[in-house]
Amino acid sequence: MEITEILGYIFALIAGLGIGIAVGRFLLRNLLKGQEVAAQNKVKKILKDAENNAEILKKNKLLEAKEKFLQLKAEHEQEVNAKNNTINQRENTMKQKEQSVNQRMENFNKKEQELDKQKANLEKQTELALKKQEEVEVLKNQHLTQLETIAGLSAEEAKNQLVDNLKEVARTQAMIQIKDIVDEAKLTASKEAKKVVIQTIQRTATEAAIENSVSIFHIESDEIKGRVIGREGRNIRALEAATGIEIIVDDTPEAIILSGFDPVRREIARLALHRLVTDGRIHPARIEEIVAKTKKQIEDEIVEIGERTVIDLGIHGLHPELIRMVGRMRYRSSYGQNLLHHSREVANFCATMAAELGLNAKMAKRAGLLHDIGKVPDDNPELPHAILGMQLAEKYKEHPEICNAIGAHHDEIEMTSMISPIIQACDAISGARPGARREVVESYIKRLKDLEELALSYPGVEKTFAIQAGRELRVIVESERITDAQAELLAADISTRIQTEMTYPGQIKVTVIRETRSVAFAK
Repeated sequence: MEITEILGYIFALIAGLGIGIAVGRFLLRNLLKGQEVAAQNKVKKILKDAENNAEILKKNKLLEAKEKFLQLKAEHEQEVNAKNNTINQRENTMKQKEQSVNQRMENFNKKEQELDKQKANLEKQTELALKKQEEVEVLKNQHLTQLETIAGLSAEEAKNQLVDNLKEVARTQAMIQIKDIVDEAKLTASKEAKKVVIQTIQRTATEAAIENSVSIFHIESDEIKGRVIGREGRNIRALEAATGIEIIVDDTPEAIILSGFDPVRREIARLALHRLVTDGRIHPARIEEIVAKTKKQIEDEIVEIGERTVIDLGIHGLHPELIRMVGRMRYRSSYGQNLLHHSREVANFCATMAAELGLNAKMAKRAGLLHDIGKVPDDNPELPHAILGMQLAEKYKEHPEICNAIGAHHDEIEMTSMISPIIQACDAISGARPGARREVVESYIKRLKDLEELALSYPGVEKTFAIQAGRELRVIVESERITDAQAELLAADISTRIQTEMTYPGQIKVTVIRETRSVAFAK
């Protein structure tokens, strides 16, 4: 009974296990079938979405392709139209040229026919002339025979006597004519020379501009004068020390006077003072900063003036350093005559005179502009300005004729070209007109420059400024090299040299300034 029950349990267990396996397989099959259906549905959806996206992308690409095609078509049509217009224009031009050529051919044929007629007439006239010449020869021989018979001389003897008589008469008339021609040539040359000079002067516009040594700085109110002077005069002293110009603040209403012989320094002082007054911050450090910036601005303006001058005169290929020197002429004077105006004037004179004489006008104008370039170099060697200008022109590769004209315009060297006497004559014309020059001002400025250079020759001297019309000389020394005791000795030594080496009216006050500055930085 127990074995039977056990077998029964075993069979029941096996039957249940088979049923479970069958049910499991059935369920698994249903599950896999469901997943397969879901996967197929998902694949169909993805394919459908891909087809939709592909259709949209296809439509977009087609639209872009159509737009690109239309754009290219429009551009192609524009090019075709442009080429057609060009072709039409060329065809019209060719038709006009063809008509012109046809017209010329017709005129040429007409002229050729006229020439043929004239040639035929000329041949007939030539035949008639030859016949008449033969007749004249016959008559001439008959006439000679009759003369030989009457005179009792042969034709050869009569010819020799006639030739001798004609020689004497011709020699006498030739001498008289030669004398008349020489006298007329002298008179004509003098008249032509005067005519060229007068035309040159009349065709060139001039202006009599004479600069002085004082500039006026206008202010809005007299309250600004106190700010310019500063506490105990420190601002005005700093400004004078930085610019070398005497600042005169007196009772003149709404004006400050800037006094100095150097126009560049006066202009720097005027512009610096204008900036300081406009800005409102006036103190020694600010003054030095503004003066330094103003000096840089003036240097830029000098270059600009030089470039504008050569452009106005139509001069090309000038070296940049020569252009800068031309700009510096604006702030130099020659016997009271502004050097730039004088050089421009001489350049125009030279171009006019060279053109009248059939010479190279451009080269003459270039030499006229540069003839006084030796007056404005940064250094002043002991050379005549004409020789120094010639050396500068040679240094910067100017034409040899221009160099000779510069060096010979005051007869320091021999003239070797036709331009040289023109430069000399035009320089004299520009300086000789009324009001052009003042000898007194030039000698006064030279005296002030010599006064500054004398003090500057001492070691340890940093800057020198001649102020108060040359009645005071301010000498700024380097504090590291000159002590207070040496400064006193230096003042005495400079005053002694001024007394022995220079000629001047009144007395000159020599002031030696030694300033020590202590600078520290907070970090």
